[in-house]
Amino acid sequence: MEIAAEIVDNHSELESSEILLAFNTPQGYATPKVDVRGAVFMHDQLLLVREKADGGWTLPGGWADVGESPAQAAEREVWEETGFRVEAKKVIGIYDANRVGKLELFHAYKVIFLCELISGSPSASDETTEVAFFSKDKIPGNLSGERTHSRHIQDVFTNLDDPNHPTLFD
Repeated sequence: MEIAAEIVDNHSELESSEILLAFNTPQGYATPKVDVRGAVFMHDQLLLVREKADGGWTLPGGWADVGESPAQAAEREVWEETGFRVEAKKVIGIYDANRVGKLELFHAYKVIFLCELISGSPSASDETTEVAFFSKDKIPGNLSGERTHSRHIQDVFTNLDDPNHPTLFD
């Protein structure tokens, strides 16, 4: 809460104490969280990261931060988790994360972006232990929990094969 309040404080004219009070006494109703993922290809191979939390592989990504657009959040997450700078180019799909697996506390939407690789080199992070590119027939079988499902992998490769494929959504 304090970090979120600090982010809002940096992007608004509200005081941190006002923001914390507002966060602790929410008005309205609960809304879904937003999970963003970046699908990055190099020579028809997909960039995946191995999560420290469970040892599974996933598209790089995470929760969007307050004040970011979804595309900015995806670009930041890819940078933080992989060492690669990317530019979000297209929304591949918007998924209701709770339709596939049960999230115990929050409802979440997952937004997967097709991203163009700009620069950088592979570098693991505080959250990841490995960064690697995989061809379609070499995708690891141990995907990371609710972060990435085989459906998501299939959808990103469909977009690689057909750049005019429409955006998918639940």
